[in-house]
Amino acid sequence: MFEMKEKMHTGELYLPGDKDIIKEQVIYQDKLCEYNLTKPSETEKRMRMLKELLGDCGEGVYIEAPFYANFGGHHCHFGNMVYANYHLTCVDDTHIYVGDYTMFGPNVTIATAGHPILPELREKLYQYNMPVSIGRNCWIGAGAIILPGVTIGDNTVIGAGSVVTKDIPSNVVAVGNPCRVMREINEHDREYYYKDKKIQKFQET
Repeated sequence: MFEMKEKMHTGELYLPGDKDIIKEQVIYQDKLCEYNLTKPSETEKRMRMLKELLGDCGEGVYIEAPFYANFGGHHCHFGNMVYANYHLTCVDDTHIYVGDYTMFGPNVTIATAGHPILPELREKLYQYNMPVSIGRNCWIGAGAIILPGVTIGDNTVIGAGSVVTKDIPSNVVAVGNPCRVMREINEHDREYYYKDKKIQKFQET
């Protein structure tokens, strides 16, 4: 039984319905359910609960409720100042790593779990998991889906509705299904933040 739990993090086929796995999973899911019942005004309570829920929780992490995660966020490792809009779904059957200052639009899904193509194995309920890594200061657009085993580099923007099936490098804008690099972040982006809208000089506070 212990061996089955270990296979969750090795990429091997395993049975997620193992009784010891389920026993632990339900504890984390119950805690996440409590988080989703908090009020928006209960900021400090939410921050405290996130530090208990997540595998790693940096300073200033904020996740809008409802937040969904297979293991209640226990296998999620978030850096500092990570923000997630409503309905972030983390299929965290194995580890998900998110760097500092990364933002998620609403309805983003990060999946680590997969199932064999061979029907006979699916019928026996086998599963495998591959970790996902998202870099520092990324922006993951609304409705994006990130599939098992994917790595996204620092500063990258993933367009809304994209399905990320393979690794995406740093410092690019990538969009589509399947998600492909559209262009690098460039000098134009230093001058314009949206179409013909120029970035005005500002002072940091």
